[in-house]
Amino acid sequence: MPIASRLALALLLPALLVNLAVFLVPMGNLALLSFQQASAGGALLGGFTFATWAKMFGDVFYAELVLDSVTIALSITALTLLCAYPIALFIYRTPERWKNLLIVACVSPLLVSAVVRTYGWMVILGDGGLVASILRGLGMVKPPRMVFNTTGVVIGLVEILMPYMILALIAGFGRLNASLEEAAASLGARPFTVFRRIVVPLTLPGIMLGCLLAFVLAVSSFITPKLLGGGRVFLLATEIYDQAIVTLNWPVAAALSLVVLVIFGIALLLYGRLSRAIA
Repeated sequence: MPIASRLALALLLPALLVNLAVFLVPMGNLALLSFQQASAGGALLGGFTFATWAKMFGDVFYAELVLDSVTIALSITALTLLCAYPIALFIYRTPERWKNLLIVACVSPLLVSAVVRTYGWMVILGDGGLVASILRGLGMVKPPRMVFNTTGVVIGLVEILMPYMILALIAGFGRLNASLEEAAASLGARPFTVFRRIVVPLTLPGIMLGCLLAFVLAVSSFITPKLLGGGRVFLLATEIYDQAIVTLNWPVAAALSLVVLVIFGIALLLYGRLSRAIA
C-alpha cells in the first residue's frame, strides 16, 4: 500500500472508530431490539421474531404516522424556506460591516432553549394570547384555535428552524454574482425575471442544503410537537417517546427509530443526486 494511502487511512481511522462506537453499534442494537418482543410490563422476552415489523406493516396507524410526519416536515421545510430566503438574501447583500451583526441577530434565538421558545409560542398562540386578542380586535368573534393542533406545531417549528435555514442559505450563496444580475437588467429583464432566471438557480445549493437540514430537524423534532401538539398531534418522534417511556414497548420504539433513519437516508440520497444534477 502506498505511503499516501496509509497516511489517509491513519487519519480516517479515529473518525471511523468514533462513528462505529457512537452510531453503528447503537443502530445495530436498535435493529436487534426491533426483532424482539416485550411483555405488558416492558420486559424483553428475548428470541427472534418478525412480530413487531408485521404489526407495523399491517397497522394503518403506523402508515398514517409516517405519512403525516413526512408531510408535516415537508410543509414546515417549505414555510421555513419562504420565510428565511428573503432574510438570508438581504444579509448576503448587506455590506460587510453590518453583515456579522445581522447574522448574530438571526442566530441569537438559538441561545434560548427550544423548550422556553415553545412555551412562549403556547402563550402567544393560546386562546387568550396575543394573536387571538388581535383577531378579536379586528372583529373576529371566535378566532381559530392555534395550540394543541398541527397549526401550532407548524408555526412553532418554522420559527425554531429559521436560524438553521438562514445559516445554510447564506453558506450556499457563494455562486451568487451581482454582475450577472446587472447584465440581465441592462438587457431589459424585469426584476422578477432576474430573480427567477438568475438568482434562484445560483442559490440552489443553499436552498437544497437548508431544506435538507430543516427537513431532518423537523422529522426528528420532539419537544415542540409534544408541547404545542398537546398529545393530539402524532408524529414519529412523539410516538417513539410514547412507545419507549409510556407503554414500555421498546421493540416498536426501536422499529420506528429505524424508520426515521431510513427517511433520513432517503433525504440524503435525494440531496446527493440533486446536488450532482446542478453541479
